[in-house]
Amino acid sequence: MTSRAPVREHGSLVEIAGIGVLLRGRSGIGKSESTLELVMRGHRLVADDVVLIEAGEEGLVGRADELIGHYMELRGIGIVHVPSLFGRNAVVETHGIDLVVQLEAWGSGEVERMGLERDEVEIAGRRLPWVHLPVAPGRNIASLIEVAARNHLGQQQGAPGAAELEARVAARLREGGG
Repeated sequence: MTSRAPVREHGSLVEIAGIGVLLRGRSGIGKSESTLELVMRGHRLVADDVVLIEAGEEGLVGRADELIGHYMELRGIGIVHVPSLFGRNAVVETHGIDLVVQLEAWGSGEVERMGLERDEVEIAGRRLPWVHLPVAPGRNIASLIEVAARNHLGQQQGAPGAAELEARVAARLREGGG
C-alpha cells in the first residue's frame, strides 16, 4: 500500500470540546487571532498557518508542519510559541477534523441564517460539514466558532436545533395559531 503525501491547507486547526475545527479564509481575515482567543478559553491548538491533512480510517486527521510546530504569527506582535505562553495542555499534536469554518468578509456571499441547510466541502477526498462565517468589525468570531463547534456536536448527539424549531412553528401554523 502506497502512502500519499499529506494535503497542505492554509488555515488553522483547533480542538474545541473534542471537535476538530479547521478554520479557512484569506490571509489576514482573522484565523490566527480567533484561534488564539479559543486557546485562551481553554481549547487546544493543533496547527496554525499550515495544516497537514491525511486521510485516516476514521476520517481526516490534521497536524502542524514540523518546522513551524505550535508557533503562531500574530500581526503587530510577531511570532509566539503557544506552549511557552499557555502551557503544554494548550496544544495537541494531531486531531481529527470534524468541521470546516470558512471565514469571509461580511457581504461576500449568501449566509445560512436558519441552520436548516447542511453544507459540505471536500478535502482530501472526504466530505466534511462546512459553515460559512462572515467576519466584520465588532463580531466576536471566536465565540461564533465555538458555538458552531458545540452546535455541530449537539447535532451529532441529537440535540434540538433549527429543524425542531421549524417543526414547532409549522405545527402552530397548522393549529391556526399565529
